[in-house]
Amino acid sequence: MPLQTLKKETPESLTLQWVLHVKNYKLTLDKSKCVGCQICALACPKEAIKLKKHPKVQGEKTRKATVDIDLTKCNFCGICDISCPYGAINVTVDGKHLLSVLDKQSFPQLIRDIKIDANKFPLDREKSQDICPLKLIKISFLTADGKNIQYPSSLSEQERRRLSVNVQIEKEHCPCCGICEVKLPDGAVYVRKLLSGKLSVNAEKCPDGCTACMDVCPITGALYLSESDKKVHVNEMFCVYCGACKVACPVDEALEIKRTHINHTPVRSGAWNKALERLTSSTEMSKELKTKGSLKARESVKKRVGLKSEKCA
Repeated sequence: MPLQTLKKETPESLTLQWVLHVKNYKLTLDKSKCVGCQICALACPKEAIKLKKHPKVQGEKTRKATVDIDLTKCNFCGICDISCPYGAINVTVDGKHLLSVLDKQSFPQLIRDIKIDANKFPLDREKSQDICPLKLIKISFLTADGKNIQYPSSLSEQERRRLSVNVQIEKEHCPCCGICEVKLPDGAVYVRKLLSGKLSVNAEKCPDGCTACMDVCPITGALYLSESDKKVHVNEMFCVYCGACKVACPVDEALEIKRTHINHTPVRSGAWNKALERLTSSTEMSKELKTKGSLKARESVKKRVGLKSEKCA
């Protein structure tokens, strides 16, 4: 048992701690990065995470749901840390980002597949940075003599051509919406979806003029209000299927979300299978298990064929 348990909440963060004889476990939720989605609550094997919805205030935008974590249930396993598409949760042991579920290969690492070709980025730094709805792109410029130029507008065209563009994307906080890939020049950024699925709006149940889901959606352009029918519509090119909209929606079944794939490292684990079923569905979990079984069978056949070849030689 821990010698001391601590829970502290401020407007900026939520912090939980276990203080033991030899180890100090700490979980920190960054509220500025949390969007109030479903992922951490669904992934948590202890059901320690709950979402609190806020009542709609007339004349104001809908507030995103607030995350609360039950210290008596949390065991600092780090699954919420790994699963968060926005990197809003950080679990440490003695100040180091060490997650036992990764070390033991009982839970996979989510893959944020993002590739950058800095040479194809436009020299308009402000325009390029503002494309990301979460402000995760940072751009600077290096001159031929090694000087760092923050904004090259004062340089001549010849001097601009000699600049090297340095692009940094905060990948650990990127949900892979793909807006940068679409809005930047071809080849500047490649993004593969972290979560794939389907988000649909039931027009009959969606209240006219209601924008609760749009108010909380962190990805600009993933949801939009049609002028013709005054209903919310989905742009699935940019949707990241986090579920923040579903949590905020005031009408049951007006929004339906189905996650069909999660981009992750290979893993064989009961903990992951249970989390996958909650995040997607039993059907999608079965599909992944069948795929793993097929791959395992292929590897087994390859090994047997290889052994036979060696014996024949």
